[in-house]
This record gives sequence, C-alpha cells and structure tokens, in this order.
Amino acid sequence: MYTINDLFDLNHTLAKEYLQQFTYPWQALAGIKQLILDLGKTLEDYEEVQEHVWVHPSAKIAPTAFLGAPCIIGPNTEVRHCAFIRGSALVGADCVVGNSVELKNVILFDHVQTPHYNYVGDSILGYYSHMGAGSITSNVKSDKTLVVMKNGKEEIKTGLKKMGAMLGDHVEVGCNSVLNPGTIIGRNTNVYPLSRVRGQVPEHTIFKSQEKIVIKEK
Repeated sequence: MYTINDLFDLNHTLAKEYLQQFTYPWQALAGIKQLILDLGKTLEDYEEVQEHVWVHPSAKIAPTAFLGAPCIIGPNTEVRHCAFIRGSALVGADCVVGNSVELKNVILFDHVQTPHYNYVGDSILGYYSHMGAGSITSNVKSDKTLVVMKNGKEEIKTGLKKMGAMLGDHVEVGCNSVLNPGTIIGRNTNVYPLSRVRGQVPEHTIFKSQEKIVIKEK
C-alpha cells in the first residue's frame, strides 16, 4: 500500500511537517481544517482577507470566486471565475483552481491544476498533478459504508466514510474520469479520459481501464 513518502515530495507543500506525522495519506484528512487554522497564524507574507482566509498577495482571485474559511491560497495561484472553495482547503503555489471547480477538505501541493469543472473533496493532490476537464473525486460510497483500502489481498480499514483520492506527484487524470472513493494513484501515472478508477494504481503506468494498466516505456 502506497505511503505518503511513496507518493509525495513533501518539499512542495506547506503541510510538510504535518504530513510527516502519518504513514498513509488518508490519515491526514481529519486534521486538515485544524492544520490550516494553525498554519494561517504563522504566515508572514500572506494577507488575511477575511477571517481564517489567507491569500498570498501574488495570487489572482476572480471577484466571483468564493473562498470559504478556513483556507490558504499560495503564491502565484489563480482562482478563476465561480470557483467554490467550501473550506478546509490548503492550496499551494502556482496552482490553478478553475471555472466552477469545487474544493473541500483538501491539500493541493504546488503546481497542481484543477482547471475546469472539477470536484475535489477529502483528497490530497501531489506536486504537478493535473485533473482533466470534468474529472472528479467521488468521496462517499453509494452504500455509505466506511472506505476500505485494497491492494490485491492487502486490506486496510480507514474508518472513514468520506475519502476521495490520493494522487501522487506528476499524475495526469484524463477528462471526465471518476476516481472512486479510496483511489490511490502512484507517481508519474496517466489515466485515460472517461475512466472509472478504483483501488490502487501503480506508479509509472498508464491506466487504460481497470483491466488494462500498462507500464510506461522508459
């Protein structure tokens, strides 16, 4: 089962020290709100534009975007028209939060792009990961049971009802794909458009379908 260190270069997020406390990425989800509240008070170069909403002066925020508390928006990040940040969102440097994108209880590492009609909830997106237009993280199972992480015969009970996806560094998710609750995608992996992804996807692969995952040529 992929660990935090397997998936992420922690030098590309303000959450580095926080994430180092955990083995698996989903263990960090419950504390994101408090993390942001604690971090915000320490950010000298940021402006608290409203209570518990910290924005770097170099960030570009569309006047129609909604920034729900608590959240942090990093340097040179662009939050576009009608973006809906519901709260508990730590957005790194040089990110894009696009038109009609919704974020909730997430950590976005630096250079993450969620540019067009994405829903990202209860998820962590690694350095330079990208969500294609219309791709979403589904964060609640249809039967409302708790999420169990599976990798072959290995199973880990998360104890979580809400868990979206964990994307490693440099993951590309194709347009209109659905990442089912508890999906983990290893580093440098590409997901075909219109995919339905569940479970753990190996790093350095191309996900064509659940039955066809091929190793990238070097």
